[in-house]
Amino acid sequence: MAKVPLKQGRSLMDWIRLTKSGKDLTGLKGRLIEVTEEELKKHNKKDDCWICIRGFVYNVSPYMEYHPGGEDELMRAAGSDGTELFDQVHRWVNYESMLKECLVGRMAIKPAVLKDYREEEKKVLNGMLPKSQVTDTLAKEGPSYPSYDWFQTGSLVTVAIYTKQKDINLDSIIVDHQNDSFRAETIIKDYLYLIHIGLSHEVQEDFSVRVVESVGKIEIVLKKKENTSWDFLGHPLKNHNSLIPRKDTGLYYRKCQLISKEDVTHDTRLFCLTLPPSTHLQVPIGQHVYLKLPITGTEIVKPYTPVSGSLLSEFKEPVLPNNKYIYFLVKIYPTGLFTPELDRLQIGDLVSVSSPEGNFKISKFQELEDLFLLAAGTGFTPMVKILNYALTDIPSLRKVKLMFFNKTEDDIIWRSQLEKLAFKDKRLDVEFVLSAPTSEWNGKQGHISPALLSEFLKRNLDKSKVLVCICGPVPFTEQGVRLLHDLNFSKNEIHSFTA
Repeated sequence: MAKVPLKQGRSLMDWIRLTKSGKDLTGLKGRLIEVTEEELKKHNKKDDCWICIRGFVYNVSPYMEYHPGGEDELMRAAGSDGTELFDQVHRWVNYESMLKECLVGRMAIKPAVLKDYREEEKKVLNGMLPKSQVTDTLAKEGPSYPSYDWFQTGSLVTVAIYTKQKDINLDSIIVDHQNDSFRAETIIKDYLYLIHIGLSHEVQEDFSVRVVESVGKIEIVLKKKENTSWDFLGHPLKNHNSLIPRKDTGLYYRKCQLISKEDVTHDTRLFCLTLPPSTHLQVPIGQHVYLKLPITGTEIVKPYTPVSGSLLSEFKEPVLPNNKYIYFLVKIYPTGLFTPELDRLQIGDLVSVSSPEGNFKISKFQELEDLFLLAAGTGFTPMVKILNYALTDIPSLRKVKLMFFNKTEDDIIWRSQLEKLAFKDKRLDVEFVLSAPTSEWNGKQGHISPALLSEFLKRNLDKSKVLVCICGPVPFTEQGVRLLHDLNFSKNEIHSFTA
């Protein structure tokens, strides 16, 4: 979504103030109504615009001038169900909190037939679904339906998930248990297989996760609080034992604790959060999560790409598979709403962190020979883990080149680390480009351009396998992708990240 300039007094903070003012933003004086499809269609003008998102109808007319994507973006869904459009553009936005004062009511639809999971569980033998229950369409379109089982010893309970896929690893499974609620999300291609159970007995906070990649099996070993025999694993909770397209799943958050923050540049900080002991989550390379904070009574959400704790640390010691730390490089905008609030957090404070999202596939690195990285400002963040992975785990790699665009020398994130890494590993070249340098600057200057790129993007061999990753502000990325196409890089050779 391209941002449009907002009028004075139309910032997110101004919108929050308006929602707290007590003004009637629905035009219904606080009543909630059931909305028919015919009624929804009537409200399709700028000054009378209703939109349905996931079965709830909102009067978004008062919000028009505050919407960062502009009025036209909202009008695309006027008088209709905007769920799909909303998911394409900003699925992560906490619209329930942002638009709660605009809620008109619920769509009047025939109640969907809900599965009776208690009945289903009776038909399931230790979690193994009978083949007849797998729908034909899923069998045709999606991956093989996974299954699960469980077994126990005197002190342990093991939940085994059979994914029927060969490329499953520790990044593919996310486990959270809080009180007696146990949920395990397994990412299988573009689907998510969910086990969601209220456990029948108490377990300890810590647990272990093991993956047998050759057969696509995941084992989650829980420690019993008491050495008693369990008659059953527990009772099914919402969406238990279901395989759902990832685009249709809501974001799940867990509270993480801030354990350190340090200055990286004059306006960029490195935040370190620790996951709760009852969570297993590893963010795959090239993917992002959402951070959520309550700000003046409204939950505000922003996407960030986790980074390594340092560019150099992973060459000293291997990353432990049960790594509990997540690092974020965040530029603090003094006039912003979210980043100053994040910066004000004290050590020990909690931040909600979502499950990972993103469409970058690590298979793009297979047999890769030349890797080019184009980054502007904090668009450098996805490149951190990519750099670490490329230089340690791709045997075919001949060359990695990073072109890093910034305004001034003071803005360059981890400059000394990048220079040390390039000195240590001769396959890495780093070029800094400044748009507002001092007179002492001897390096390249300017903005992304055909001249800069054509010189920079030279393949090692004529037909070498190449990947170009690009990330930065939207205009930088859009222009960069156009220039790459002009230079005859194919769609498969380019991956753009959202900064």
